[in-house]
Amino acid sequence: MKSQFSRRDFLRRATLTAAGLWAAPYVTSGLRAASPNGLVLHASIGASGQAADDIRGITGAPAVRLLAVADVDLTHTAAVKQKFPDVKVYQDWRELLDKEKSIDSVNVTVPDHMHAAIAMSALQRGKSVYCQKPLTHDLYEARRLTEFARKNRLVTQMGIQIHSSGVYQQAVRIIQDGTIGKVKEVHAWSEKKWGDGSPRPDRSDPVPAGFNWDWWLGTAAARPFIGGGYYHPGEWRKRLDFGTGTFGDMGCHIYDPPFNALALTAPVSVHSEGPAPDQWNWAVNAVIHYLFPGTQYTAEPTVPVTWYDGDERPPKEVQALLGGDSLPGQGSLFIGTKGVMLLPHIGSAQLYPEKDFDGFKRPKVEEHDHWQQFVEAVRGNGRTSASFDYAGPLSETVLLGSVACRFPKTTLEWNAQALRFTNVREANRYVRRTYRHGWEVKGLS
Repeated sequence: MKSQFSRRDFLRRATLTAAGLWAAPYVTSGLRAASPNGLVLHASIGASGQAADDIRGITGAPAVRLLAVADVDLTHTAAVKQKFPDVKVYQDWRELLDKEKSIDSVNVTVPDHMHAAIAMSALQRGKSVYCQKPLTHDLYEARRLTEFARKNRLVTQMGIQIHSSGVYQQAVRIIQDGTIGKVKEVHAWSEKKWGDGSPRPDRSDPVPAGFNWDWWLGTAAARPFIGGGYYHPGEWRKRLDFGTGTFGDMGCHIYDPPFNALALTAPVSVHSEGPAPDQWNWAVNAVIHYLFPGTQYTAEPTVPVTWYDGDERPPKEVQALLGGDSLPGQGSLFIGTKGVMLLPHIGSAQLYPEKDFDGFKRPKVEEHDHWQQFVEAVRGNGRTSASFDYAGPLSETVLLGSVACRFPKTTLEWNAQALRFTNVREANRYVRRTYRHGWEVKGLS
């Protein structure tokens, strides 16, 4: 029953056809398509790493033309220019949005702290937006983006590409078909360690040629540049002001199947048992307990969902339900009234006890290409399955963990409608941050 493949394998295997797009029930109809049945003029904010993947995914159909790219590090744009000789290159994303008025869509693939500012600026210009996960750095930003996109009926998609894969869609069907009964609890984990217990180096290094440090900081407070990769290009996820730790990086991926399969809404409380971040960095080895209102797919009026990262894993008594099988490095475990489902990230669901599911026929589902689903929605053909209406609440849930980590051993009671914690007033200071002067964005600042 065991079948796994890597993220890179998944990206290679993802289908490039847009046929048979899955329309999620929570996505509203009547979205404003910028380029119905025609050529989509696209711009990328970000040029390397995950941005390169997003560019490849979105331009994988002949209906897309990459018109422009912006990256604060111009050394990152050379590969894009080589592949797309006619692309216009910018260093300032604000200049791109001001000048390239003909674009229909953008992808926002930059460090977390700039997601909201860029995405909102594009949405306010009526552009369709594909934004990487987590949707935003802060809870307030996620709510405002979701509300704006919904009110203006704009096409959106968050970059949780495994959401559209066959293995994740099949897992959702298995749960919703009642295969393991009503779900009593869920455990989710990632072996990644986006944290750092060392103090910030007390130095100021020269800014590399072609890199604009001030524009990279964007909405964040000014500070000296530190080289050696401390911030740019790869270690920013560890830093409080720029990334969202392991749960921010992987939570939106791994919490997605439980959130989707159980039709979860906002949690009523969150409680962290792991270490708190220091003045500069996220910690590792998080254990975060969420309590959600029950749904038609759960056994009780409330359902607990627990997150673990780094070296932490579900308790031994939970792992024992796998009959001696070991946990994958990343994944989720659903405990139901009739059995258990293990869902590796990224891999096929496994059912336990194995003898109870001998001969089980897996539901047939179609695998979709997450990027091409977005493109076709922009063209007016179908809808996205991870629009901000879905991705916003999912991201809010994940980001609640970033607040809980700051208050170890404390249960934070959450009023989602009011966007505030009701029992620990100090926690509300982390719901929304102040943007640096000159970087304010209407609707966010």
